[in-house]
Amino acid sequence: MPSVFAADGIDAMSYGVAMTTLVITLLGDDKPGIVALVSEAVAQHGASWERSSMARIAGKFAGIVEVSASEVTADALIDDLSTISAGAALELTIERVLPSTEPRRGGYRASLTLTGQDHPGLLHDVAAVFASLGVSIEELETDTGPAPMGGFVLFGATATLFVPDQIAPGELESALEDIANDLMVEIEFE
Repeated sequence: MPSVFAADGIDAMSYGVAMTTLVITLLGDDKPGIVALVSEAVAQHGASWERSSMARIAGKFAGIVEVSASEVTADALIDDLSTISAGAALELTIERVLPSTEPRRGGYRASLTLTGQDHPGLLHDVAAVFASLGVSIEELETDTGPAPMGGFVLFGATATLFVPDQIAPGELESALEDIANDLMVEIEFE
């Protein structure tokens, strides 16, 4: 069912229509056209594709998408996405996200890049430092590959962090330097 707004070329958000946020996760065999199928349904219902992160991982296509849809068309969009997932052999999970009533605590964003020899528990050890300081990982990308020299597997990670105001940049940097030395990895923090 097309959006009552999209059919007339009207932007629902411009007219004060109640909006809802949907978080959609996708998982299936990697093949051309998956994003086209999902984005077509989103567009047909006058919804807005806000953010996404998608990748081919071990022969599978995996992704997560944030969509804004009008309350009027959200259920129809969910139904259409469910139909698409069955036809395309995709595992789809759709969550309707309620607006947070809690104000975001004060803090700042920081970036982190980590590179070092891969070994079990490496990411856990770094994530445990963040958790102990109350630092949230907002985005995380990791990868492994052969080291240019040395014949070992190199682990790399980039992260966007949300650091509470009470944690000074120097305190977080010091904790990261300590763990970097223990794990023999290189960590860049901004």
